[in-house]
Amino acid sequence: MQTECTSPKLSFQALGRRRVEAQFNGGTITSDAGGLLLREVESRYGFIQGLAECFEDQRDGRFTEHSLEELVGQRVYGLALGYEDLNDHDELRADPLMAVLVGKRDPLGQDRFMEEDRGKACAGKSTLNRLELSSTKTSPYHKTPVREEAVESFLVEQFIRVRGQEPKELVLDLDATDDPVHGEQEGRFFHGHYRSYCYLPLYVLCEGYVLAAKLRRSNIDASAGAVEEIERIVAQLRASWPKVKIVLRADSGFAREALMHWCENNEVDYVFGLARNKRLERRLAPELETARELAQITGQSARVFKEFPYRTRKSWSRQRRVIGKAEYTAKGANPRFVVTSLAESETSAQEVYEVLYCARGDTENRIKEQQLELFADRTSTSQMKSNQLRLWFSSVAYNLLHTLRRVALKGTQWARAQCQTIRLKLLKIGARIRVSVRRVSLSLSEGYPYQQLYARALAQIQDIG
Repeated sequence: MQTECTSPKLSFQALGRRRVEAQFNGGTITSDAGGLLLREVESRYGFIQGLAECFEDQRDGRFTEHSLEELVGQRVYGLALGYEDLNDHDELRADPLMAVLVGKRDPLGQDRFMEEDRGKACAGKSTLNRLELSSTKTSPYHKTPVREEAVESFLVEQFIRVRGQEPKELVLDLDATDDPVHGEQEGRFFHGHYRSYCYLPLYVLCEGYVLAAKLRRSNIDASAGAVEEIERIVAQLRASWPKVKIVLRADSGFAREALMHWCENNEVDYVFGLARNKRLERRLAPELETARELAQITGQSARVFKEFPYRTRKSWSRQRRVIGKAEYTAKGANPRFVVTSLAESETSAQEVYEVLYCARGDTENRIKEQQLELFADRTSTSQMKSNQLRLWFSSVAYNLLHTLRRVALKGTQWARAQCQTIRLKLLKIGARIRVSVRRVSLSLSEGYPYQQLYARALAQIQDIG
């Protein structure tokens, strides 16, 4: 006879004469009912399906309970819903809502092979761990390797699909950021600028979407590998949109001869920050004095722009257009420089700096958003390849949430909300789940304060068709 376990009763501070008690006996309840919106986005754009197709399934189908798409979906949805660790999935595997998200036909897990697995429709941490390690190990238990070139191509192809209509111009943002590590991971090095052991991943973003997320060792220049990544991405974009104008944007770490030379030879424009030096500062000295005088007169910060042809003594192969910003603030002089291939007839110096270059600050925010809120820095496995796979899982989870923000929340108060805000206010909804032969029914919390906005978000997704 099976023993029925009764959860203990919890007592809280009384409410007047009334006792306040709680017990974990409410039935099949989920805290992630809002995640159904992510499933609606996935059904229209196929983020998870596309990523799953980048894996090879070498398992024996007779003994396989979880498809690759289900495993990848469980990992991506978990990250999107705030579950950063594989250990979380030992509890999530029993949540029927997660089973619904990944497409399980048996969301209650009643038909599992093993008796101890029944009632747990999804995969546990060990199965998901084998998925992540299959690219680094060869054994009877690791049979789902990922094709890295396919994932890299998929990220760009997916952006093209989501973007749809051919744009007149695309701005690609390049950035390198630190990913601190705290163990003996393969490829770790101490980076003097960040003062820590870390990786130095290379990101390429466009309109908020991650087109590339390349995990790299940190004992390299920030621009290492940038030419190869941009060459691949630009080729894919132009294969679909041959007339699109492409502009690269990045900080001074990418103002390298190899990248600028490639752009100039391939009809790609660029705006890169330029590290200041004594020669540049001398060229800007008169304008900086003018800015200082204006600041003293007005009592506010003042900016004066100047452009001039410039060439380094050794590293550059040609003369290029440099724009200097002579700024004087309450803290003193603040000169800045950018180098660009854009002609003076196209854009003024002020427009290049203030409108185009400064907008890259939003991309830096998006990268930090992915690192902190989609756990891109959870690169704690011992092997670099499996850490790269984790970075890709995070990137797809971020792109999925970004599409929800861009499509479902367009025109709402959360159209520019961070992923964490969207997660807490739109996805974390309590609901009771009932599963029958004909339907899966969710009774959402009546006290949920954003019911109208949630319904509008769903309608805007479904309007895509």
